[in-house]
Amino acid sequence: MTDLFTLTQQALASIDVEFVDVERGALGLIRVTIDRPDGVLVGHCEEVSRHLSRVYEVENIDYRRLEVGSPGVDRPLRTAADFHRFVGERVEVKLREAIESRKVFSGVLLGLEPEAGATSAEALSERFGIEFEAKKGSVQLITFTFSDVERAKLDPVLDFKGKKR
Repeated sequence: MTDLFTLTQQALASIDVEFVDVERGALGLIRVTIDRPDGVLVGHCEEVSRHLSRVYEVENIDYRRLEVGSPGVDRPLRTAADFHRFVGERVEVKLREAIESRKVFSGVLLGLEPEAGATSAEALSERFGIEFEAKKGSVQLITFTFSDVERAKLDPVLDFKGKKR
């Protein structure tokens, strides 16, 4: 059996959506997550579902249900391209190794240029930063490379209070 992630990624390359993830769930569920810069509509999910149903049938992928949806407001960031796309947004990042006894940081994502005098390997690595609120209201900056990231997601601040009348 082919790798489901790779198969799905290749199948969606010809459709105007960004493939985010695919996962198998209980009772034969396959859940596919897609995104678009201007948002995912029901029509996009229908198109992807019809297309993948045919692809999975041809490739003999065993499943009972196919669910296609958007990643939601806490979208995972899986690639360096995702990090570049969401520079300036609020994110939560868990690093592989602790910085000052901390691995998880929430704040505004910054894209950084390679440091002056960096070796070619360092210059090629993707450098980012997060501005976060530290103790006593001060703002701190941590820097890291894409390879330092264990997992990351958007971390928007949501206001459910609405307008007062």
